Amino acid sequence: MNKVWLIIQREFLNRVQKKSFLIATILVPLIIPAIIGGLVYVAIKESESAKAETVHVLDESKLFKFENNKKFNFVAVDMPLEQAKKAYNETKDLALLYVPAIDINKPDGIAIYTKENPSIEKVGELESILAGQIHDFKLKEYNIDEAILKTLRPKVNLKQFNLTDKGEEKSSSSGLLYGLGFALGILIYMFVLIYGIQIMQGVIDEKTSKIVEVIVSSVKPFQLMLGKILGIASVGLLQFIIWIVLITVLSSVTMGYFGAKMPQQQAMEQMNKSFSSNPEVKEAMNQQNGKVGEFLANASEIPFAKIAFVFVFYFLGGYLLYGALFAAVGSAVDSQQEAQQFQFPVTIPLLIGYLGLFMFILRDPHGPISFWLSVIPFTSPVAMVGRIAFGVPDWQLALSMVLLIGGFLLTTWIAGRIYRVGILMTGTKVSYKVLAKWFMQKG
Repeated sequence: MNKVWLIIQREFLNRVQKKSFLIATILVPLIIPAIIGGLVYVAIKESESAKAETVHVLDESKLFKFENNKKFNFVAVDMPLEQAKKAYNETKDLALLYVPAIDINKPDGIAIYTKENPSIEKVGELESILAGQIHDFKLKEYNIDEAILKTLRPKVNLKQFNLTDKGEEKSSSSGLLYGLGFALGILIYMFVLIYGIQIMQGVIDEKTSKIVEVIVSSVKPFQLMLGKILGIASVGLLQFIIWIVLITVLSSVTMGYFGAKMPQQQAMEQMNKSFSSNPEVKEAMNQQNGKVGEFLANASEIPFAKIAFVFVFYFLGGYLLYGALFAAVGSAVDSQQEAQQFQFPVTIPLLIGYLGLFMFILRDPHGPISFWLSVIPFTSPVAMVGRIAFGVPDWQLALSMVLLIGGFLLTTWIAGRIYRVGILMTGTKVSYKVLAKWFMQKG
């Protein structure tokens, strides 16, 4: 065990003392808030300097009324469609909107002509303007008062509560849990894959430099593999913790700095001033404040300490499981190019867990497929962290953890049998048949 500990120290110190580690550990948390700040700054400046774009309107129905707003200036044209197209083509305006004589119950034939493909947001806003006016036409046709219609179709907002075994109520939010599971699952997938590949590359480098021949003269290959995996795991965990702390702090500072200059905040202040004179605005603000309070109440019910523990456990467990397999691949080949054919099969189960996160777990976290994905060791690192926020029975979590530990021990044993032979083999053309032969070889 002392020899394994020495290898862990060697792998940890070799990587931590490198300038590349220090640069990556410090720069990444600085880059992300800088990118966020830069994008927010550009968005603010763009919104402040944005000019309304001109839209030509040929309305043969004579029904619609287009009013200029901050985004669009509508210019009415009265000519045949072909002439309108030619006239539009001679300008640098955004689009030509053509409205034929239509039946409001079946508004077909409305078209937009542009020189470049407009954004989906702009097309959606034009569609919304048309749909709103058609809605008003129908109300008038059926002599329905719009105010009455709104009272007949109120907006329903379901408040979610979880009932404990003791009958206690706890507020909940599927949307909040979805976002949390989404973020955690992606983080696990990224870090397991990134640091697993680092193990494989480290083994290849040592093998090709012949350093390993000196090392294995005083330590068993299995001890070398185990020490390398645990050493790089400690580096990854340290770097991950530093990133989380720095990114959280710096992102909060960045958003706080720009928050004081946000146009939305200025609008909120203006709305606050109009409380006494505009009851509708006051009601809207109260609803918004209620949503914020509800969000904070839902967030307070999430067991973040448990989720953090589960995340760290599956990060380490998944990393160790796949790290052993990546180490075996690295020991069997002589270059990164040769490793490609063996690397992909190793990552397939991890990819299945990643795709299952979106296809099954986030859609139905308590379904049978979600259960199996979260207990099978090769998919559980991604699946369980994506599912844990929704609430997982303790027995399922315990079963998943035990199986993940067992999976790590199994893959380490399999990888060790390949590693002990492959690490000393150079210039050998490796295939799956050769790997099977190394695995079965006694020694």
